[in-house]
Order: sequence, then structure tokens, then C-alpha cells
Amino acid sequence: MKKNSKSLALFAVSLFMLVFLASSAFAEVVQKHVNFGQDANKMQWYLMTYGKNDDGIHVATARKYYTNPDEKQKIIDLIVEKFGTEREFASGLYFTEYGYVYSNDGKSFAVTYLNHYNMVGKEIRSTVYPEGEREFIGMSSNMIPYKAYQYASGKKKPAK
Repeated sequence: MKKNSKSLALFAVSLFMLVFLASSAFAEVVQKHVNFGQDANKMQWYLMTYGKNDDGIHVATARKYYTNPDEKQKIIDLIVEKFGTEREFASGLYFTEYGYVYSNDGKSFAVTYLNHYNMVGKEIRSTVYPEGEREFIGMSSNMIPYKAYQYASGKKKPAK
């Protein structure tokens, strides 16, 4: 009986360490959503993930919900015209997710991917920007990528 207790205790400690190590390996990217409110175009924005990637570079993912029908129609038209997506399929557009990566000095960002989804989360169109093709853009305080950087860099913490 004593041998089984030791084995069980050793197993429990091993399991705890495995879970602890696995969770700390992924602790750099936080998945607590932050509501950024509406932008100047009346689109609703949320910060979905933020932190550092495996290379220690600040990253973030923001999601834009199409709460302005005119802006939504512009994006639908773009998806149809530029990518040849069927209008009926593109018309299901509900939100777009943006992946951001930041410069080391935190003054600029680049988009790493853009994914358009319908209401049930089915991808309508995806565009990935490989590292060599990313264009870094300077940030100002009213930009969504700047707001996201505040969390990714740890300068700002989400409300509890």
C-alpha cells in the first residue's frame, strides 16, 4: 500500500510539473479579450491575443466586427473584385481578424495576416504576409495597432 502511495504521489508531482512547464511555455501570449470600442468608421474592435512570440517579438491579434453596413459593403466588394470570391459567400462577412507584429522600438507595426470570417467563424478569405513582404507602418495613439501594442508590451493591463 505504501509503495502505491509513493507511486501515486510521484505521478501527481510529475503531472503537476508537466502542466506547469507547458503552461509557462505559452504564458507569453495572453488570450484575455479587451474591448477597444468603436473606431472612427463605427466598427467595433476587440483585442484577442497579445504578448511576445517565440522569438521575443511583441505581437497582437485584433478583431474588427462590421457594425457599419457601408464599411462592410466596401470590404465585401473588395473581396469579390480582388480575389474572385463569390458575392453570396463574401456577403456573409461578419468580422476580420488582424495579426500584428511590432518593431523592436515599438514605434511601428506590420500586418502578418488578415482573415475574413462569416458569423459562424467560417473563413471567407485569408491573406498571409510572409516576413520578407511585411510593410512596417508608424503608429499614432489613435490607431488600433498602437492600442494593442500597449497590452502586448505590458504597458497596459486589462481590467479585471
